Amino acid sequence: MFFRPICADCHECQSIKIDVINYNFSKSERRIIKKNSGMKSIIQTPTVSHEHIDLFNKYHDYMHENKKWDNNQTDIKNYYTSFVAGHDNFGYEILYYDDNKLIGVDLIDIVEDGISSIYFYYDPKYRHLSLGKYSLYRQINLAKVLKKPWIYLGYYVKDCPSLSYKNQFSPYMILQNRPTDLEEDIWN
Repeated sequence: MFFRPICADCHECQSIKIDVINYNFSKSERRIIKKNSGMKSIIQTPTVSHEHIDLFNKYHDYMHENKKWDNNQTDIKNYYTSFVAGHDNFGYEILYYDDNKLIGVDLIDIVEDGISSIYFYYDPKYRHLSLGKYSLYRQINLAKVLKKPWIYLGYYVKDCPSLSYKNQFSPYMILQNRPTDLEEDIWN
C-alpha cells in the first residue's frame, strides 16, 4: 500500500526522514535503550497470529480511550491484507517480548537507502518502557548496521499530536512539495 495526501490545497502532511549517519543518541535516549536492553526481540518477515490481533486491538482500545482515536479493531483477514500480504522481499516485523509474552510489534520496510517505519503497536501496560521511542532507536541502530542512511517516518503534521513528535528525532529532512513519481525528490 502507498499513502499519499488527498487534500490538493493543503500541505500540512510533510514526508520526513531521519539522517541516520549524523544521528547521535542523547543521554535520555541512551537511558531508554538501556532500560530495554534485556528485552527479547525477533526480526522476521511479517506474520499474523491471534497474539498479534489481541495486541493490536488492545493498543487501539487504549488509544481510543486516551487519545480519542477512532477505535480501529481488526481481525486476521484485515490484518493479513494490511500488513502481511505483499511484503515482498522488503517487509519485516520486529517482535518484542517480555519473557514469552508479545508486547510490541514494529512493522518496517527495509529498502535500498533506508528503513521505512510503517507502524508500531504495543501493550499499553508496558508504556512506562517508552516502547515507541525504543523501537525507533532500534531502527536507527539497525540502519547503522546495514549502512542505510535514512529512516523514513511517513508524514509529519505540526499540529497533530499523533504525528508531530517526529521532529524530535534530529537531524531530519522534510520532502519539499509533493513530487510525482516522475519528478526528482528535493529534501531540505
